[in-house]
Amino acid sequence: MKTIAIICGGDSSEHDVSMRSAAGIESFIDNEKYKTYKVEIQAGLWEAIMPDGSRTAVDKNNFTFLNEEGQEIRPDFCYITIHGTPGENGVLQGYLDLIRMPYSTSGVLVEALTFDKFVLNNYMRSLGVPVADSMILRIGLENEVSDEDIIERIGLPCFVKPARGGSSFGTTKVKTAEALRPAIELALKEGEDVMIEAFMEGTEITCGCYKTKTVSHVFPITEVVTDNEFFDYDAKYNGQVDEITPARISDKLTQRVQKLTSAIYDILGCYGIIRIDYIITEGDKINLLEINTTPGMTATSFIPQQIRAAGLDIKDVMTDIIEGV
Repeated sequence: MKTIAIICGGDSSEHDVSMRSAAGIESFIDNEKYKTYKVEIQAGLWEAIMPDGSRTAVDKNNFTFLNEEGQEIRPDFCYITIHGTPGENGVLQGYLDLIRMPYSTSGVLVEALTFDKFVLNNYMRSLGVPVADSMILRIGLENEVSDEDIIERIGLPCFVKPARGGSSFGTTKVKTAEALRPAIELALKEGEDVMIEAFMEGTEITCGCYKTKTVSHVFPITEVVTDNEFFDYDAKYNGQVDEITPARISDKLTQRVQKLTSAIYDILGCYGIIRIDYIITEGDKINLLEINTTPGMTATSFIPQQIRAAGLDIKDVMTDIIEGV
């Protein structure tokens, strides 16, 4: 029986979300085929969590730990479900590559590229994928650009967000010039760089996808409807949203979104499950918002919803990813 380490936690504000995703993944993996342990990483402390809740230290030299019976365990595969650093930005992937440990996500370059929203948007724009206009403010240089220059370039309303981060932590929808500077300061508390992005009016949707050498699945699309200013933390995790799967869009548009999702997956050279968020604006224009390479995996998250809507068994999906490397 193979041993799977579900790596969770991390050093960002998304730590607790990651722990919930880890519990979801643990319940999804086929326990008749695999033995699972959660491994929590936070602030340099790496610990394997035993079934009884006790913890043992992970040896970072080779990613081994002692199980509940005192036996040394070296996992056969790591399922990464850290949202944020170090699991979604390529850092953990680089470590696992060095010790030759297979894992569930894309490689170092893809993770680093997709984690930085500003870099990703400009890269995707170069490939002809529509994205919102945006600009970057580096920490320490945030006062080099005036509020007037920002508004002239990007317009109002706009979104101010950490360039590298998720779950909408530190993100503000700015409607007035007076609200711009406090939003920048809030975003800087979450990361070193701030991305200021033009607002797009439209329908927000999200589409998941995974591929291995033998299977390829693009999931049904979910429409995201919230009365909040945007799809913020409360909408994502506290139920202040309607998530409609499949989305209330035409079959033709559905096929276009799914085709684009599959193409982006292949162009980037992704692995495992990704989820791409879009805004559909006037004229059925598909605009990319962001790419999630370690999407939420609680029972109510988008990806499990989409897997169910596709008529797939999530245990089989987990097995595909574990066996597909």
